Amino acid sequence: MFITFEGIEGSGKSTHIALLASYLQEKGYPVCLTREPGGTKIGERLRDLILDLQHNEMDPKTELFLYLASRAQHLAEVIRPALLNGTIVLCDRFTDATLAYQGYGRTLKPAVIRSIVEYAAYGIRPDLTFLLDLTVQEGLRRLHGRGLLNRLDAEALHFHEAVRKGYLALARREPKRFRVISTLDDKDLVQTRIRKAVLDHVLL
Repeated sequence: MFITFEGIEGSGKSTHIALLASYLQEKGYPVCLTREPGGTKIGERLRDLILDLQHNEMDPKTELFLYLASRAQHLAEVIRPALLNGTIVLCDRFTDATLAYQGYGRTLKPAVIRSIVEYAAYGIRPDLTFLLDLTVQEGLRRLHGRGLLNRLDAEALHFHEAVRKGYLALARREPKRFRVISTLDDKDLVQTRIRKAVLDHVLL
């Protein structure tokens, strides 16, 4: 089973995916917890390159292909072997992030992105995707409260608004795969909803 977590900056993905991983492991499920960009030695080096604040001159297409390069390695080295081994893979961001950030945020052509995203992903799609949603203003407030910002964090407000709009559009397009959960609610309540959705899906 392949489960992904998506959302704008400050939405709580890293927190909730880690909580879910611990919960499933306690229940006896084999779990692989990973992230994008990153997840491999090559991917982590690409992550540093993509998110470095010094690279403000990066062209949107360059950014897109760096993300896809990281994903191709990630799938080959981590995700596909884990899935073939019967492991539940929990991934912090995947292909929907590319469509939301590079498609809606950077305004690259969605049809082109979908085609190359599918190619880089070996046709693998998540079984279940959590879109952790909150207002852009609240997400950025939480983000700035943490201190360190990366190149995408530091983008203008309209960029983050476009990304959120893109995510919600993707969720409307595939309602069976997506679970949209507001993270403006209490953290424990949010995690309870996530766990219930996963267990319902696993037991189907």
